[in-house]
Amino acid sequence: MAAAASAAAIVVGASNPYEPGHFPTCPVLALTGFFCTGCGTLRAVHSLVHLDLAGAWDMNPLLLLLAPFAVATWVAWTVRAWTGRPRRWAAPPWALTTVLVVLVAFTVGRNVPALAPWLAP
Repeated sequence: MAAAASAAAIVVGASNPYEPGHFPTCPVLALTGFFCTGCGTLRAVHSLVHLDLAGAWDMNPLLLLLAPFAVATWVAWTVRAWTGRPRRWAAPPWALTTVLVVLVAFTVGRNVPALAPWLAP
């Protein structure tokens, strides 16, 4: 997983997603005209690879907020896999519901300029 994530980051960092033709358009944006939760993620990762936190925040602030949790989860999973320990904790239903509500609110917010114009990539 680490090798795949590193390879993907290298590819995204090496090419410029700000120039048209390097990456495909988001299918949700192409089909509906609405920004999805992940719109701007490639450009945000490109900015992160180049250590541009402000640029990454402009493209997808949710990525920057959730990345530490994703890394911590991956590290915990890796440690469990190496040590052979079983998982002792599962996310409670309220946590999963909270994540879903945040994702929906983020998607709505970035598509309604009157609510949060700074969320659009």
